[in-house]
Amino acid sequence: MIDTNPQVVCNLIELAREFHAQQEVTIDDEPEGLGHDAEAQILQAHAGDPVLEEFRSVLDDLAPQEQQQVVALLWLGRGDYEMDEWDDAVTYAEEAWTPTTADYLLAHPMLAEYLINGLEQHGHSCD
Repeated sequence: MIDTNPQVVCNLIELAREFHAQQEVTIDDEPEGLGHDAEAQILQAHAGDPVLEEFRSVLDDLAPQEQQQVVALLWLGRGDYEMDEWDDAVTYAEEAWTPTTADYLLAHPMLAEYLINGLEQHGHSCD
């Protein structure tokens, strides 16, 4: 089961919706000086964005284990894992964790929907 506070995840969902609704996030095929790093493209295009900064702040306030569970929720919600594989998803998120988790998450335009789906599979909602 998820140990991260579902209300914190709901806050991240709202911020992700607001961030992705601002304007379409485009990923260039070969951005100058960045290679194919989607997270870096988001940073460059949205530097100073208050919604991006708030999302990062909320996520950075979580312990690494909680951040990893948010990533696992993303993967669960988009169908990479089934609920009975939750522990595997969390283990993989632990192995793949970096301090740029917020940017990784926001690189997914469907983040809010995936997190909602993942929370629902754990019996939680944002209503």
